[in-house]
Amino acid sequence: MARTLAIYPGSFDPPTNGHLDLIQRGSRLFDRLIVAVLVNLEKQPLFSVEDRVEMLRRLTRRMSKVTVDTFQGLLVDYAMKKRATATLRGIRAFSDYEYELQMALTNRRLEPRLETVFLMPAESYTYISSRLVREIFRHGGSVRAFVPRIVEDRLRQKPLQERGVNDAAF
Repeated sequence: MARTLAIYPGSFDPPTNGHLDLIQRGSRLFDRLIVAVLVNLEKQPLFSVEDRVEMLRRLTRRMSKVTVDTFQGLLVDYAMKKRATATLRGIRAFSDYEYELQMALTNRRLEPRLETVFLMPAESYTYISSRLVREIFRHGGSVRAFVPRIVEDRLRQKPLQERGVNDAAF
């Protein structure tokens, strides 16, 4: 039986409980799972790539099937370089489905050997996104319910101008 390697790509800025849920579940579905942090030089992330990789490595250190890496450029090129047979993508709502379907079909056109596997997060994480966490954080709200403790601690270490006006909310 062939061993399956899947790539779970994303910005993970910051990693959320929803991401961690998909990583845990993906590690049960595949023989190996690479959590691949996209390096996008056109965006201003909250955390550096190195910080995101470090947090994800800490969060997955007990998951023997999971590794964390970075990539630039086309996902299909990275996946073929790693000899992956699948990509893992999370779908929270219908709006995610439209975007993810477009990406999956484009990736299939570029590389027919690469399958896309969609997973819905646990019901309690269906509304969580990194964008939402960043917005709550920048307005001084508590993100405790949305991110692992490691991420919350790293957010608290951010300079006050990045944290928003209400520092007491943490």
